[in-house]
Amino acid sequence: MTRSTIEEGGGARRRQVDIGNPEIAAYQVDGVWHLDAVTPLAPVPARFTDRLQEGARAHPERTLVAQRGPDGQWIRLSYADALQRARRIGQALLDRGLSVERPLAILSGNDLEHFQLALGAMYAGIPYAPLSPAYSLVATDPSKLADLVAQLTPGALFAADGDAFARAIRAVMPEGAELILSRGEVAGQPATRFAALLETAPADVDARHAGVGPDTIAKFLFTSGSTKKPKAVITTHGMLCHNQQMLLQTFPFFGQEPPVLLDWLPWNHTFGGSHNVGIVLYNGGTLYIDDGRPTARDFGATVRNLREIATTVYFNIPAGWEMLTEALERDAALADVFFSRVKLFFCAGAGLSQSAWERLDAVAVRCCGESIRIMTGLGMTETSPSSTFGTGPIVKAGYVGVPAPGCRVKLVPVGDKLEARFAGPHVMPGYWRAPELTAAAFDADGYYCTGDALRFVDPAQPALGCMFDGRIAEDFKLASGTFVSVGPLRARVISMGAPYVQDAVVTGINRPVIGLLVFPRMDHCLTLSGLPAGTPAAEVLASGPVRAFFQDLLRELNRDCGGSSKRVDRLLLQAEPPSIDQREQTDKGSINQAAVLLRRAALVDAMYDGTDPRTIHAD
Repeated sequence: MTRSTIEEGGGARRRQVDIGNPEIAAYQVDGVWHLDAVTPLAPVPARFTDRLQEGARAHPERTLVAQRGPDGQWIRLSYADALQRARRIGQALLDRGLSVERPLAILSGNDLEHFQLALGAMYAGIPYAPLSPAYSLVATDPSKLADLVAQLTPGALFAADGDAFARAIRAVMPEGAELILSRGEVAGQPATRFAALLETAPADVDARHAGVGPDTIAKFLFTSGSTKKPKAVITTHGMLCHNQQMLLQTFPFFGQEPPVLLDWLPWNHTFGGSHNVGIVLYNGGTLYIDDGRPTARDFGATVRNLREIATTVYFNIPAGWEMLTEALERDAALADVFFSRVKLFFCAGAGLSQSAWERLDAVAVRCCGESIRIMTGLGMTETSPSSTFGTGPIVKAGYVGVPAPGCRVKLVPVGDKLEARFAGPHVMPGYWRAPELTAAAFDADGYYCTGDALRFVDPAQPALGCMFDGRIAEDFKLASGTFVSVGPLRARVISMGAPYVQDAVVTGINRPVIGLLVFPRMDHCLTLSGLPAGTPAAEVLASGPVRAFFQDLLRELNRDCGGSSKRVDRLLLQAEPPSIDQREQTDKGSINQAAVLLRRAALVDAMYDGTDPRTIHAD
């Protein structure tokens, strides 16, 4: 590994983005719509790690991945070095008898050791499972982590820091499994140092790699648990290769200029670990591991990194985009570097509100003289992840577009909505050790049933693609029998409530009117309140300016709302943030509506029966 401080290369301020325009066949059979990508998918490698070998031959000294070291300098791992380390680590894991029945579980987050272990396991044909660090470091109840470990039966556990992960390791360490640590200790638990794996001489690992094929399991990724208990999704080498080829044919510029990413999105989620890491490896690019996060405490690290690293494509979740937009508006030097090479924006995890979208676009136009495409789409863990992209002429929040090459989409009537169902070589074979859940996830034609609702952006032109229409399982009826579509309403609340609304849960099941439990962005609410830093959240939310804003929000939401299915009658601001322990929120920030309603049932009752004076009522 080598050290340096500034990303090599440069480029013109703006370039046109080369985006594929797949041919789409749209037709209806027995009331079911079909949207199929007619554009054929090009051949793919037999195994995902073939791209590592190809990169080591074609550009051995190019940086594959980099992370800041303790001295603030970038520690870089080249393609050639990464391949040699993968061979050594893969051999070490084979020597320990790891296999599909005894995979590698990784408890800690994004770092160079995690990256090398993942490559080594895949090279040797051994599945690995990156688990959310929040289950170890944030959750106080180890039962959720224990359940994931029990589903896997791992032969080895890795954690970067034994001291930080000691409590979780002691609670879930399987009998007979080996503990691997980069540093630190777990009292009473023997451990192997990560560095010792790199001392292993390759023996039969290359022969094992030659035997890896499209159906070989690369990793297990757990669903977020935003609606049900997390399930282990089987992710094969073939799924990863096909999905990256789908991406490349959708965005040909990935293959024209090696992509450069600065990214924090967690590798235990499909977007960070499969989509973004995959874009880099499949296309000979470079990944800089961002040590920042879209939080008030940690976003400064992201800004520092973006002042040095000029990315070609940038990814973030809605909260991160909003924070970055604010930083770009006030920091000309940051904007100059950020816009120097970037060609495309992606929003991950959830849809970007229209107001945040327009604000980001305005910054880009001011700095570049033209818009930068904000890419939308629909994907999930079970589809590794991407299935549709907004590559057509429609550019707005909520548009998820058309199927990527190789993907087939069915839109099946469920009530008064259309459920999206996907088929293609990027779709999982099933959930690990869960045949009943697997059977329930697919329809009779072999399409994966997403539970997501879509609607045509223009019913007269179905080939233009679709808009996201919410999660079917979250929708409900009022006591009057009126149907409430939760997804679009929630999106309106977040968009119209910006920047003071972080998220919202829609209430009203079997009740006369719609209500909201609103999770506010406390930093912005504090500024609005005019109160000093450190003021308790409850006092901030009770302040006159904050309550006045949300009173106005109700008024705006209900202006021309068109009936009881969209009219919000009341809301209650939540001083307590959603709990990961209680499954109210996943570690990437997704809200579990059902869990929030269950845990806060007494608050919902009080909001409706008039006993909570904090309730804000519509005029």
